[in-house]
Amino acid sequence: MFLTAQVSMYPLRQTHLSPVISKALGIFREHGLEVTAGTMSSLVSGPDEALFAAIKEAFQQTASQGDIVMSLTLSNACPIS
Repeated sequence: MFLTAQVSMYPLRQTHLSPVISKALGIFREHGLEVTAGTMSSLVSGPDEALFAAIKEAFQQTASQGDIVMSLTLSNACPIS
């Protein structure tokens, strides 16, 4: 199944936010997912197995660098044009 996720990352108590967010976006791309980065959230699309694996890896790796909140919305009906 092809899914799209709207993902927001909120690094907590960290001096620099961009490295954590960039790390997550890189992981999504490494999994072969389509990534459209925005200022408040990013859209990530691809096959469900790859998407769920990437979300898990992105959370685990960014959480290992400090406190993090990841907010996401999943849909099988919102393709990226």
